Order: sequence, then C-alpha cells, then structure tokens
Amino acid sequence: MAATEAMPGRKLGWRQSAAGDYLSEFFGTFILICFGDGVVAMAVAALNQSGRGPAIFVASGDWLIITFGWGFAVAMAVYVAGGVGGAHINPAVTLASAIKRGFPWSKVPGYWASQILGAFTGAALVYWVYVNAINSYDTAHHITRGTTESIPTYSIFATFPAGYFHNWGGPFLTEAVGTAFLVCFVFAIIDEFNQPVKANLAPFMVGIAVVAIGTSFGANSGYAINPARDFGPRVFAAIAGWDKIAFPGDYGNVNTYFWIPIVGPLVGATIGALLYDLFIRDILQSRGEPPDESIEPGGRTAKEVPVEEF
Repeated sequence: MAATEAMPGRKLGWRQSAAGDYLSEFFGTFILICFGDGVVAMAVAALNQSGRGPAIFVASGDWLIITFGWGFAVAMAVYVAGGVGGAHINPAVTLASAIKRGFPWSKVPGYWASQILGAFTGAALVYWVYVNAINSYDTAHHITRGTTESIPTYSIFATFPAGYFHNWGGPFLTEAVGTAFLVCFVFAIIDEFNQPVKANLAPFMVGIAVVAIGTSFGANSGYAINPARDFGPRVFAAIAGWDKIAFPGDYGNVNTYFWIPIVGPLVGATIGALLYDLFIRDILQSRGEPPDESIEPGGRTAKEVPVEEF
C-alpha cells in the first residue's frame, strides 16, 4: 500500500492536507526539545541535586552528556516524525530545503510556526518535570531568577554566548558555521546522487552530525543551530521568570542576544545548502551519476512491498 493511500474505511480528511505535515513537525520538534532540554536539565540541576553526587564529570564530561543527549534527541525526533513531512524540526533546514530542494515555499510559514510551538511546548514539559530540581539548584546556590546569576538554570532552555565574547560577532559566526555544516551533512545523508544512508539509518546519522557539531563548535554559543530550538524555549523561559536573561537576552558581556540564534542559523543554512550543491551535488549531476533508486525524496528509505502469492 502506498504511503499516501488511506486504509479501507478510514477517512483521513485534514490529515491528508498540509495540516498533517504541520502537526508532525510540531510533534517532532516537541520530542526534540523534551530530550534535548531534558538532558541539559539532568546535567545542570537534577543529577547534582538528587543525591547521586555533588557534581557529574565537570566541564568536558557535562558537555559530552549534553552533546550526545542532543544527538539522540534529534535522531529520535526524526524517526518519530520523518515519515509524514520529512521531520525538518528546524526552520533553518526548512529554509534550505525551500531554497535548494524544491520544498514548497507556501509551507514554510506553517512549518516554522509548528516548529516554534512544538519547541515551546517541549520546554514547558521539561520545566514541569524538573521544576523541583531547578528550584533546589537556585536555592542551594543563592540564585535569583532573572539575574545573570541564573544563567545556569536558564541554559536548560535556551542558549547564551561564552563569557569571552563582548559583541555579537563571534556567536553569530559560530551559529552560522555550525548550521552550515548541519545542512551540508543533512543534504549529504539524503542525497540520492551521492552516498545516501540506507537501512533507515539516516535519522541516526543526522543525530551523529549534531553530536559532531556540538563537540567541535558548541562552546562559543551553545550551538542552537536551530531557530525554533532556541526561540520557543526562550519564550517559555521569559514567561517562567528568567525575564531579561531570555528577552532581550542580556548576559552582561553581550546584550540583546535573542536574535542571534535565529538569524545566524538561517544565514548559515542558506550558505551550507549552496556550498554543498556547488562542491558536491552539481559535480555528481554534471558527471551523469545516476540517482540511487532505492532512496525516496526526502531521504526516506524505500519500503519493500511483498509480492502477493497466487
């Protein structure tokens, strides 16, 4: 049965329209944030407040837990939502897909809105689950929420620049570079003219790509590399009491920061898409390389249909 065919007796209605894609993007991004913000909550507040030790691995160990947690979060989100609308779960990926892969521009606003709302909802669930740990951490460290002292618990939800920056240039560059690599890797993983990942391992490899970016380019700006991943939880953090730390993003060394994890990734995604096609896909196509017919558009592995026995 083709993926677009309705099961006998079932009326799909709106599910067959773009609304179904938007709903899947909402749910995929919700899962991404639940597990991405969730692993940061574990590292920042829960483990050291739960009686399982005063600290975990400190600095490098914390970062490894966080980067791998985000990688797994991306992989699981794409596995869950990928069969419906492609599981962009990232406005930057949606933009790059519209620019270079024929994704309908008419769907871009709906995808972006769904991704941001899913991210906001995921952040709300993480806060609900970990509010006691967060409050305990703040109390133990004499932190007043909404001041620069509260950046550690705020960082559960959204990103901030490293203290060695004193303007937006460095964080912006880092976000653009990280997202350019992300889009480059995603395009490579699903490129039917290159060496596409098979056996339904594409979502896992996208997660590995996120780990690679986080371990190599993460410390400067927290590697948002996804406007929805930062903006949705940032809105929630502002509502939950982190105030100017969330909006406009005042961290002492860099002010009015909130726009950098939005614009930086969108610029980087555009550059990454253009560079991948310039250096790889256009060359493969110009050489007449045949597409891998086992790969469906969007990177999904073709499903084998059993032959009916007569």
